[in-house]
Amino acid sequence: MSMHFQNNSADTSKPVRRLTSPTIKRRKGGDPIVALTAYTTRMAELLDEHCDILVVGDSVAQTIYGLPTTLPVTLDMMIAHGAAVVRGSRRALVVVDLPFGTYEEGPEEAFRSASKLLRETGAGAIKLEGGVEMAPTVAFLTRRGIPVMGHVGITPQSVNMLGGYGARGRGNEEFSAILDDAVAVDDAGAFSVVIEGVVEALGASVTDKLACPVIGIGASPKCDGQVLVVDDILGMFDQNARFVRRFDEFAVRISRAASAFGECVRSRTFPSQEHLY
Repeated sequence: MSMHFQNNSADTSKPVRRLTSPTIKRRKGGDPIVALTAYTTRMAELLDEHCDILVVGDSVAQTIYGLPTTLPVTLDMMIAHGAAVVRGSRRALVVVDLPFGTYEEGPEEAFRSASKLLRETGAGAIKLEGGVEMAPTVAFLTRRGIPVMGHVGITPQSVNMLGGYGARGRGNEEFSAILDDAVAVDDAGAFSVVIEGVVEALGASVTDKLACPVIGIGASPKCDGQVLVVDDILGMFDQNARFVRRFDEFAVRISRAASAFGECVRSRTFPSQEHLY
């Protein structure tokens, strides 16, 4: 099957300086940081001018591959999608998740995984989940020149231990533990921290406490920035988490377009003369 795709992205003749992890870190308390996930070159082209950060999340498991959790995602999968997003972007900092099982064993394993990922994708930083227990790994990586974005609160790679995706921090003990996690990752040298699925007061407290920017997803409007999964804001799935706002109903529009195409094929009104050689 032969296909032709026209590139309608922004003018590439003018040089654009890509944002870096130090640039993002200096945004603490400043203009809110805009972040979305991206998994493909074309989506990166469309999102790039509107975002400060493009996160190549291991949520690719659900959005692209139809998997029930992020646990089956491999490093090679993240490298393939990370490289695609780097190719499609010019301005945004590209951050790629380290998938489950590629960094938890220790700092040396994390360094091997992170260095391979950055070398083969051209991305600007990696993201990993965990708090106090991962702080030594974050410090090990940052001392060796690998920018790290932390992730605390709901950590999808630990869903089996957490027992689900319910909001965290409702009790005093869990509230304090997540705050300690965020502080530990910040102190270890992370340039930013994602906090996901926590009570609003905890999101606000973490933002006030940390020296680096805090990017919320289901946290607090007081965070230094916000991130969502692009498929969620487009309305690509029937159900969403409470913290998602649907900015479009793209799935409905795709279905309508496919239906219209089908009707034209069945009625033999497509292709018409204008589409023939």
